[in-house]
Amino acid sequence: MRQIRADLLTTESRRSYESVSICENPCASLHRVNWSIQTRYQFVTMRPKHLSRRAALSAAATFAALASIPSAFAQEGVALVARRPVVAPLQPVEVDVRIPGYTGPAAVILFDSRKRFAGVAEGHVENGVGTLIALPRGAPGAQWVALFASGQFVAANPALFSLDARTEIWTGQERFDRFVPNAAAIFAAATLSYTFNGAFFHGYRSPDSPLIWLRDHVYAQRGARYFDADLKTAFNDFRRYQQPDGSLPDFLPRPPWTDRALRVPVEADVEYLYVQGVYEAWQATGDDAWMRSHLEPMRRAVTYSLQHPLRWDVERGLIKRPFTIDTWDFEYGPTTTDPETGKPAPRHWIDDKTIWGVFHGDNTGMAQALTMLARMEERVGDATLARVWRDVAAGLIRNLNALSWNGRFFRHHVPFQSFDIPSVDWERQLSLSNAYALNRSVLTVEQGQAIIDEYIARSKTTRAFAEWFSIDPPFPPGSFGLAGRSGELPGTYVNGGIMPITGGELARGAFRYGNETYGFAILEHYWLRMLSRGRTFLWYHPDGAEGVGSDDTIPTDAWGTAAMFSALIEGAAGIEDQGIAMRDVIVSPRWGAAGLTSAYVSARYPASDGYLAYAWRQHPRRIDLDLSGVFDRARVRVLLPQDTPGSVEALVNGVPVPHTIETLRASRYVIIDVADMAVVQVQVRW
Repeated sequence: MRQIRADLLTTESRRSYESVSICENPCASLHRVNWSIQTRYQFVTMRPKHLSRRAALSAAATFAALASIPSAFAQEGVALVARRPVVAPLQPVEVDVRIPGYTGPAAVILFDSRKRFAGVAEGHVENGVGTLIALPRGAPGAQWVALFASGQFVAANPALFSLDARTEIWTGQERFDRFVPNAAAIFAAATLSYTFNGAFFHGYRSPDSPLIWLRDHVYAQRGARYFDADLKTAFNDFRRYQQPDGSLPDFLPRPPWTDRALRVPVEADVEYLYVQGVYEAWQATGDDAWMRSHLEPMRRAVTYSLQHPLRWDVERGLIKRPFTIDTWDFEYGPTTTDPETGKPAPRHWIDDKTIWGVFHGDNTGMAQALTMLARMEERVGDATLARVWRDVAAGLIRNLNALSWNGRFFRHHVPFQSFDIPSVDWERQLSLSNAYALNRSVLTVEQGQAIIDEYIARSKTTRAFAEWFSIDPPFPPGSFGLAGRSGELPGTYVNGGIMPITGGELARGAFRYGNETYGFAILEHYWLRMLSRGRTFLWYHPDGAEGVGSDDTIPTDAWGTAAMFSALIEGAAGIEDQGIAMRDVIVSPRWGAAGLTSAYVSARYPASDGYLAYAWRQHPRRIDLDLSGVFDRARVRVLLPQDTPGSVEALVNGVPVPHTIETLRASRYVIIDVADMAVVQVQVRW
């Protein structure tokens, strides 16, 4: 076979190599590369070695071909060593080269741990020594490198360095760069790990309870999964306590507080939260066998919600619940008595005074969970059952829109019987799960933008320090008896308190629906007032005072922090995992809307090898985006500056590629699809 001359690996020849990767077969081989540039350059012929056509159609063949070429320099002393054994993606690493008695050009070709071409580094050797600068990219693990000198293969190192990624952001601005470690510290402080009755428990405690509540844990996990490798234990524990009818408990036992796993009877969201939590843990771990072990419990859980007379309203085709405030666990009415302890308590129990109705969040949450369950069914090969779940999800949203959508947002609670609360205007009452709906893939674009517009409008008139309402306007005093606890008065707890969980979901939705500057404003507000200080609570008084509901309240609210952190990673940084372990991603860097011109971002699941990193730079007449990751498919969405002219050109690895334009309000995104490549350098210019 013919050999690549290292001195020919200029920018032009690298583009030739990389251009093969975006043709009909992205896994180009050394054989094809030779033919792609041989018309311009003369090759040095080495010992012939036959390479079959099939082998020539894979990058693995390229790797093998290089690995089998004998070194041109047989003498001792040839060395190829990286100055750091472990490196981060797209972060330059110095590689020291030693070729005794040689002066001249040198280059290395890199392959990642999946044997994909991962780039070229060029330099010069003087009197036998030189240093090249390599840019690590591709799959985590050892990178194989071949060294060339004056066109001759010199040596190879099967593990020059190991690529490892972690979650980090670097923009030169503290509000973003410190956001990541500060959030990680909040998650760590809210973590519980203990053993009870021979079983191990691990999860995220509620900010106002010393227990692992499924709801709090699932929402905290959305952010914590970028730092925590143990995402399975909590769901295995909840599954252990699943009831024969498919229902699940709200919280897990933790002595001395409780030795039982219990369900709060008025709650109707627990089952869909279990499905969501398992899906997002599976997404981060990529563990199909573990996901399969939860499939039957998940099917029983959603069937319980969709059939049990306590949860399902046959007439309306929707999940029902007692009249609670949004997704919380106490219903309307005066303080009652705990049937077990005889002590005063909120109305956690269903009785003949219960007021039934439809709460929108139960149904948007279940619709999202059913879509997630459908993806898991498809993964195991049950396309028929997947279609069933998708059809049920579509029916829920269709019925909910007919009953609850008022043209601006979902009505908080639609009672089955005529029911009024003095001074409460049902049409104006905006509850926090409207913000959740923004990110559950259940809304039209028009609905999403209408909800955001409603929050923005209220931000201009509210007397509260932020429009992150639990519910607005709140209920009058005494509507919900809580045995003297916070929440009985308007503006406290979930009865009008200001919640970072609302703000985080609102910010993520703002990025999604074309209100990028609004999303950044929310993140900055949260950073300055809360996260930068290392203290963040579940709720705040409208004047900004910290919401301390009881002695169990902690200043490290993982639930709200995760909502804000998800808005940072998926919204501002724009990294959305559409598949498993970052194999199918959407990348939408939105830093330009915050006035930045450069950013480095890396998002990693420690529970797997899943990660995506990029370096983004905005210039006066172009945007450059360099990607690294394990993705098989990536949809790149490049947000254009507001003053960009109508016509743009898109290139991948220096080659023009087809693209489309997506418009969301005043925002324009250039859409480019790329396939399995370790080297992806996107440029949009005008």
